[in-house]
Amino acid sequence: MTESMTIGGAAKKVGVSVETIRFYERKGLIEQPLKPSSGGHRAYTADLVRKLRFIKQAQGLGFSLHEIGELLALRTDPAAECDEVRDRTIVKLEDVDRKISRLRTMRSALIRMIDACPREGPASESCTILKSLDSEDFSGAA
Repeated sequence: MTESMTIGGAAKKVGVSVETIRFYERKGLIEQPLKPSSGGHRAYTADLVRKLRFIKQAQGLGFSLHEIGELLALRTDPAAECDEVRDRTIVKLEDVDRKISRLRTMRSALIRMIDACPREGPASESCTILKSLDSEDFSGAA
């Protein structure tokens, strides 16, 4: 017999909330198990728990829910090639690299603003951080 559990048990096993699982169901990423005719709880199978873990781990790598849906489809498509998954992962890596670059630019701008701060006087008059954010020629991370 296949091991199954309640939504709460599945949530705990994967490390997400019950509401997260319900959200995934509403978004169509996972199927909501049928309610038994005897009136008990819906049974979340080991396969469904694996799918939840897949979603959580893909999100942790920065994949959007839409991208995760595509990966899940590739995962079950017998005609899908590993190269398709690899290509999508390369695109995600390039996206992460762009974000890291933007974060480095933001970090540099913040450091410049902190270093230029006189740390004294009323903020409304002498705060260089507030003034630079209000400046037309601000050279931050935008």
